[in-house]
Amino acid sequence: MVQVEPVTPEALVTALVTTVEERLGSVGSALRVAVDGASAAAPGALAGRITDRLRSTGRSALRVPAGGFLRPASLRFERGRHDADSFYEDWLDVAALRREVLDPLGPGGSGRYLPARWDADRDRATRAAYAEAPAAAVLLVDGALLLGHGLPFDLTVHLHLSAAALMRRTAEAERWTVPAYARYDAEVDPLGCADIVVHADDPRRPALQRR
Repeated sequence: MVQVEPVTPEALVTALVTTVEERLGSVGSALRVAVDGASAAAPGALAGRITDRLRSTGRSALRVPAGGFLRPASLRFERGRHDADSFYEDWLDVAALRREVLDPLGPGGSGRYLPARWDADRDRATRAAYAEAPAAAVLLVDGALLLGHGLPFDLTVHLHLSAAALMRRTAEAERWTVPAYARYDAEVDPLGCADIVVHADDPRRPALQRR
C-alpha cells in the first residue's frame, strides 16, 4: 500500500537528509543521489537545499547539475529547437555523465570527477577542472529525465507534477517540452521506480511517498 505523507518544505528537506545519512552507511563509496524532475518542479532548488543542509552538519556534499552534461547544440537541435522527442532522447549526454561523474564516485572509482562538461548557453566546453571527491561524500545530480537510462544512482528522488500542474507551472516558452514528460511518465514510470517521490503540485505543501 502506497502511503503519501503531507509535509512542510522544511520537513521535506529534513526527511531527505535523514534518508541520505541512513543510506550512506550502506555503501563503501560516495552516495550518488538523483534529484529528478521537470524544470517546473525545481529539482535544482531542492538539491541545493539538501546540499546546504548536509554541509551544515559537516558532511561532504557535492552538487552536479545535469545541465552541465548536455550535448552540443548541433546534436540537441538536429530535429529542431522545439522537438519534444529530441528533448527526451538526445539532450542529456548520458555516457559523459556516467563516465565523468557517476562511475568515478562509485565503488572502486578514482574519486576524480568533472563538475561540468558543456556550457549549453555558450555551446562550448566549460573547461572546468577535475575535482577530487572527499571520502564518504554525498553526490547530488539534479535535472530532468534522469531515470530510465541505467545510470548507477544509489538513491533516486523524483519530483512529481500532475499533468495540470506541469502545464500550469511550465513557462510558456518551454511548454513544447510537456509531451516529453508525458512520454517519460508512460515509458519510465518514475512514480513507480524512484526510491522516493515528492508530490510537488503545490511547492508550499509537498507530500512525501516512499517505496
